[in-house]
Amino acid sequence: MDIKGKKAVVFGGTSGIGLAASEQLAARGATVVAVSRDPSKATALPAGVTTMACDVLDRDGVAAVLAACAPYDILVSSATGGDRAIGRFLDMDMDGFQGSFRKVWGYANVVRFGTAHLSEDGTIVLVSGSPARRIKPGMAAVGAAGAAIESLVRSVAPEIKPRRINVVAPGVIDTPMNSLQGDARRAAYEKSTANHLIPRAGTADEVAAAVVFLIENEFVTGTTIDIDGGWLQS
Repeated sequence: MDIKGKKAVVFGGTSGIGLAASEQLAARGATVVAVSRDPSKATALPAGVTTMACDVLDRDGVAAVLAACAPYDILVSSATGGDRAIGRFLDMDMDGFQGSFRKVWGYANVVRFGTAHLSEDGTIVLVSGSPARRIKPGMAAVGAAGAAIESLVRSVAPEIKPRRINVVAPGVIDTPMNSLQGDARRAAYEKSTANHLIPRAGTADEVAAAVVFLIENEFVTGTTIDIDGGWLQS
């Protein structure tokens, strides 16, 4: 797909990976609608990017935003929709475990209500995570939710053809989702990536480049691309 002149809707598009995707799409000539729960937090958005407010867990709200943006050619979601429960499954509060699946519900809403307004050659990209296929200790909830997202995409791909749908699975990425600052932040990333083939955190721009690849390459659908610094090999 030639992105120039296309219209994109990016959920989670005002922060982290979603913001980087919005910026890269706009730089390639797309008109972008960046959707988030609180667009007022976004600053210095590039030309060609406008914002709308919506919580991906609000089914009616998602449907209304997508209808208002229609028609469009590109649909991206990196919106988590909730918290991530970390810890041993057998010690886990089950409300926390269930809450981790809000990400699945949010993505399901976007795909379910967004596909109808997508152009005939349109494409969808969702963001999962490396724990979907290689779970480290304490990541049972995150891994299970990610695996559900990737399974959903494989199931939906035949239903929406010739439109395409794919997943980007990041490893450890330095984004605003991590509230640590300074030395504590650097130490946390160094510890979590010490055994990876590339022992550092990735950047939102590196993940967004994979999102753009999946949009541009018209011979890819129903699959997952890993941007993980060697997480799966560690």
